[in-house]
Amino acid sequence: MFKHLLQGAVLMSALAATTLMAAPRDLIIDTDPGADDVVALLLAMASPEELKIRAITTVAGNVRLDKTSRNARLAREWGHREDIPVYAGAGRPLVRTPIYAADVHGEEGLTGVPVHEPKAPLAKGNAVQYLVDTLGAAEPHSITIAMLGPQTNLALALAQQPDIVKGIKEVVVMGGAHFNGGNITPAAEFNLYADPHAAEVVLASGVKLTYLPLDVTHKLLTSDARLKQLAAVNNHASQLVVDILKAYIQYDMKLYGTPGGPVHDASVIAYLLKPEMFSGRDIHLAVDSREGPTFGQTIADWYGVLKQPANVHWVEEGDAQGLFDLLSARLARLP
Repeated sequence: MFKHLLQGAVLMSALAATTLMAAPRDLIIDTDPGADDVVALLLAMASPEELKIRAITTVAGNVRLDKTSRNARLAREWGHREDIPVYAGAGRPLVRTPIYAADVHGEEGLTGVPVHEPKAPLAKGNAVQYLVDTLGAAEPHSITIAMLGPQTNLALALAQQPDIVKGIKEVVVMGGAHFNGGNITPAAEFNLYADPHAAEVVLASGVKLTYLPLDVTHKLLTSDARLKQLAAVNNHASQLVVDILKAYIQYDMKLYGTPGGPVHDASVIAYLLKPEMFSGRDIHLAVDSREGPTFGQTIADWYGVLKQPANVHWVEEGDAQGLFDLLSARLARLP
């Protein structure tokens, strides 16, 4: 009798563990769409078993806030996920003069596809207040934030209510550069250059941080074969992604002389879905917000020469073909 009870208890424990492992990750996506942001949003929306998207919060970055907010709602419409609220947030950086990346993403923030005003509107309220309210009411360490643009919204929320940090499980940032060098200046990557002061606020909060910098995203490049792989999915979502990427990658291919281009923000979602495809190490990171040639630089102490405690996990390697296999498989789930 005792043996059967013990076996039953072990089975129930195993089932509970399986259920816990299978529970989707609570996720807020903070973003400035942007071509690669839209690809990332579609990948996330096609993965409801792993990712429970609580909201999409938008920020000025690649283009102005009105355009990033429209593009986020377009991605939501294309993904048939109008159940996800989209909140507009900060329209300018904390301190610096706003800059945009229309030369990379086009004047509308999307190249290769026509844009229109989506049917579903923005959610009422502001993204910063949404973060304050949601993270403040959350269970401890329960909500992940995928940070795909400048970190302004979260920095403003933390400045308003510092203890919301307790509700955050992890912040996964697309941003920064070390071995690769920058893409907006020789030293700085765009998202950090656009608002380094915000990145400093988030870094100082003590929240668990993972960075996917240009060091890894510039290793996860498109190719003719990979674009054909995506096109072979042969649905509306895959065609949108192919059309967007074919136009978007031209800038980086010309700048760097590479045969393909990166899909930066999609790497964050891939990391959340398949962390085993990536590797890196815990390091000490600082952000340079001083005026001058290193403004916006991420100083990544990869070799630990400063003997400072680690404050971020810095991802340096990734499986390029694995990213495009994952993207193909998930886009096939969408209309």
